[in-house]
Amino acid sequence: MTLYPKLITDALQQVRYPGTGKNIVEADMLEDDLRIDGMKVSFSIIFPQDTDPFQKSVLKAAEAAIHTYVDKAVEVTVSAKYAAARRPEPGKMLPQVKNVIAVSSGKGGVGKSTVAANLAVALAQMGYKVGLLDADIFGPSMPKMFEMEHIDIFAEQVDGRQLLIPAEKFGVKMLSIGFFVKPETATLWRGGMASNALKQLIADTQWGELDYFILDTPPGTSDIHLTLLQNLAITGAVIVSTPQQVALADARKGIDMYQNEKVGVPLLGLVENMAWFTPAELPENRYYIFGREGTKRLAEEMQVPLLAQIPIVQSICESGDAGRPAALGETATGLAFRQLAERVIEETERRNRELAPTTIVEMKK
Repeated sequence: MTLYPKLITDALQQVRYPGTGKNIVEADMLEDDLRIDGMKVSFSIIFPQDTDPFQKSVLKAAEAAIHTYVDKAVEVTVSAKYAAARRPEPGKMLPQVKNVIAVSSGKGGVGKSTVAANLAVALAQMGYKVGLLDADIFGPSMPKMFEMEHIDIFAEQVDGRQLLIPAEKFGVKMLSIGFFVKPETATLWRGGMASNALKQLIADTQWGELDYFILDTPPGTSDIHLTLLQNLAITGAVIVSTPQQVALADARKGIDMYQNEKVGVPLLGLVENMAWFTPAELPENRYYIFGREGTKRLAEEMQVPLLAQIPIVQSICESGDAGRPAALGETATGLAFRQLAERVIEETERRNRELAPTTIVEMKK
């Protein structure tokens, strides 16, 4: 017999909670932690408080329902959780965060993660409280960029919940799935597993008060983007592209993803990365090896701000590989990233003055 989630939830609909008379699924008492491993099933039931008089009987009834309506051979592990310790609902996962900024790109290889890391560091250098989430579940790069590949992440008990404590470096609080997997190991997860892991990194973490929460999203459009849009009210998006035509074509798709009427996330602007190449020995020279000002023209066409043009300088790659973002330095590149941060602040403040708060994307059943 093959077990699947609906089989379990259908059985649990037969279990009534005496306190309301509703079944535990209808009463929204089933926690979002259902796990199936062959013929093993584990899940949690949420009770109003730890002294609930119906707790033991409901837990036993849930186990009995699976044995009765699914299969007697199922090994059931059911635990109790309490409302005070429940994960916040979508849209309310980061109550102490003022602005959530998604850094995205239509395709890989345009330097999106480099831009996200340096934007976060530049904002922190300017005195803001900053968090950075590496949301690229299948290709995390932040542990390498911050030279934090072998650190351990711990959890603490906070208000009845076990919350992860993010790593911190250069004034930036940070989490990445890369902290939990070996650097040389591929993450072979189905979409649902990746989405659940992402929700844990967001909601089951002690982020605290933040002025800016930067999301380094995967390239393209995917389940991960949908998970972010369904769970976070994103203040605005920053799209990163190179000047070449193939990158610009994909950048348009990234723009459409956020500006689609079903999504409605404001676009703060575009960043032209690898805008030109400047050799160290000829700092005044510019070589437009990927085309010239393609992203700038796209910004004009879409009537959105061009936030920055970042040149290719060997020190950007070297600083990223060495775990010291270029935004920390006094180079031309460091200055460019600080100017980017200033423009993001400016556009975020303008967006907050002129537009209503973003709402999460509701998916119709």
